[in-house]
Amino acid sequence: MNNIPEIKMGIVAVSRDCFPMTLSENRRKAVAASYRKSYGDIYECPVVVESEVHMQQALADVQAQGCNALVVYLGNFGPETSETLLAKYFDGPVMFAAAAEETGSDLVGGRGDAYCGMLNASYNLKLRNIRAYIPERPVGTADEVAEMIHEFMPIARAIVGLRNLKIISFGPRPQDFLACNAPIKQLYNLGVEIEENSELDLFEAFNKHAGDERIPEVVASMEAELGAGNKKPEILSKLAQYELTLLDWIEAHKGSRKYVAIAGKCWPAFQTQFGFVPCYVNSRLTDRGIPVSCEVDIYGALSEFIGTVVSEDTVTLLDINNTVPSDLYKEDIQGKYNYTQSDTFMGFHCGNTAASKLSSCTMKYQMIMARTLPEEVTQGTLEGDIVPGDITFFRLQSTSDAKLRAYIAQGEVLPVATRSFGGIGIFAIPEMGRFYRHVLVEKNYPHHGAVAFGYFGKALYEIFKYVGVDAQEIDFNHPKGMLYKTENPFA
Repeated sequence: MNNIPEIKMGIVAVSRDCFPMTLSENRRKAVAASYRKSYGDIYECPVVVESEVHMQQALADVQAQGCNALVVYLGNFGPETSETLLAKYFDGPVMFAAAAEETGSDLVGGRGDAYCGMLNASYNLKLRNIRAYIPERPVGTADEVAEMIHEFMPIARAIVGLRNLKIISFGPRPQDFLACNAPIKQLYNLGVEIEENSELDLFEAFNKHAGDERIPEVVASMEAELGAGNKKPEILSKLAQYELTLLDWIEAHKGSRKYVAIAGKCWPAFQTQFGFVPCYVNSRLTDRGIPVSCEVDIYGALSEFIGTVVSEDTVTLLDINNTVPSDLYKEDIQGKYNYTQSDTFMGFHCGNTAASKLSSCTMKYQMIMARTLPEEVTQGTLEGDIVPGDITFFRLQSTSDAKLRAYIAQGEVLPVATRSFGGIGIFAIPEMGRFYRHVLVEKNYPHHGAVAFGYFGKALYEIFKYVGVDAQEIDFNHPKGMLYKTENPFA
């Protein structure tokens, strides 16, 4: 994946001038040594910040070294003004952590009081409206702080990625899909750029790629990926032409931005004019780290991008689609997995889930679209059951009045045959029925949710806070006994 930021992490020790500077310096060295031993490289700034002049020196040093994420480390109480100004002027995500005391035999000259200093740091960050990541337990030993930095890495990747992201959209959302439409104001607040284009622009670019000499190579790649599932070989050359169109568009239009996601139009006129559906191509780009959402779902593409940089893996975007029938539940789930029927649902989309995330895949026509269109123009969808395993279902969304909110729910895809069509899986999320009613329905979320393959709720929660979502607006699936605000306690 070449659409994901690489993080060069730096660490700067800070020191209150009435404490020994060497205390912070030596503790920083211990943290860096622990991090290198367990996780990889980290740049140690040689300047210990005790004043604003030191802050300027440290800032210049980490910038010269190419650091794009920073740990401000309170080896002792720390200078609250200088340390928070460092976070203010550093152009990248910043984490604050502090040193725990090391031994009961050295609590005079060797006591750093960073437990107290962290309170002042957090207070000053708030006073100056500076966003920073503070771990759940921000004061720890060298090994514990090294672990905190490791957990900061996916958060840092997401923040750097968002600040360098362009979302390219094609066409307005389809009729009756108001749910996929939301004000773009919050994209700019997040630091994301948006380029909105007409479907006609895309169609023109596609036609100009007719006969492109690279098409046979892309077709061969598709044939290798599909294997025995290649049931529509006659459509591959058009799909390859479309894939090259999108990739060339990205290179020509990303401008000053390093990373790109796409929100594409896929119906109703797309099929009749292009002669196929774009699902399989969307899946291939997403598998390369370039998320492509369906139905011009801009915030869906945004969510997918965040999931990609956090997980460093392929993601997908699915409809929270249909219930699991009682007979299927009783035959294949009840007594085998610890979920009630209301904990389960089917996540589905026409065929945009990558082959790498399907148990097996087949190139088919899009059955729903073919009910109203000629079958031959609905070819190009990738179908199969989604691979079982842990997942995180989530979305970052702007409301109609331009407020950010988000949800996160961890669960799994069950190893149970769906008996259905499309890219589809049987999902199980504890207390999904209540979450569906009191978060997804109550708070007017659209029907698309992003899926990351693994548990990433902890990092996503911190990312959403960092980018400005009020913690009260980050929802999750409440366990039994924990009521939602809108849940009737007498029900």
